[in-house]
Amino acid sequence: MSELFSSKNLKLLTNPLNDNNPITVQVLGICSALAVTVKLEPAVVMTFSVMAVLAAANVVIAALRNTIPNRIRIIVQLVIIAALVILVDQILKAFLYDVSKQLSVFVGLIITNCILMGRLEAFAMGNKPWPAFLDGIGNAAGYGIILVIIAFFRELLGSGTIWYYPIVEKLGLYKIGYENNGLMILPPMALIVVGIIIWVQRSKNKILLESN
Repeated sequence: MSELFSSKNLKLLTNPLNDNNPITVQVLGICSALAVTVKLEPAVVMTFSVMAVLAAANVVIAALRNTIPNRIRIIVQLVIIAALVILVDQILKAFLYDVSKQLSVFVGLIITNCILMGRLEAFAMGNKPWPAFLDGIGNAAGYGIILVIIAFFRELLGSGTIWYYPIVEKLGLYKIGYENNGLMILPPMALIVVGIIIWVQRSKNKILLESN
């Protein structure tokens, strides 16, 4: 058990949350970060969808890594990702149909998400299934945290709600003249929020580095 959760393995979970975040450091997965973050619910659902696909794909590729011919490895990776995405899409349509409609084509576009192909090629092809599983969970969580932060502020400031709960109305802010910022629900504002998050993270890391 201690080997399964060694410090090296735990770093696979924690590094993508900050120092090696897929969005803010590697600048991957930006398209979905812009497209599915108008509301908090679809952002959370997208996070868990990517997590399920990436973790499962990493495990499968890691288990088959020694049997996959090098010349067709990209094709094999795409086929595995596509099969998992179709499965996740059907589950969403069966149990979360309204959210599935909001996510629209972006669930299917998980297939082309650079984070997935990057982790399969850079990590799963060279490691055993357990570390590959942790790497998948960690990178999906790092991706998801940024999505949730963006969606939180866009929904709160743009619609006055958090997970559809009218928090601004309940606080009585409309009565004192507050108005929702319609710009927050437009795609350009998502890019601006991402830029602010990147700036904050890199500034914080720079200060920590200089203090050490």
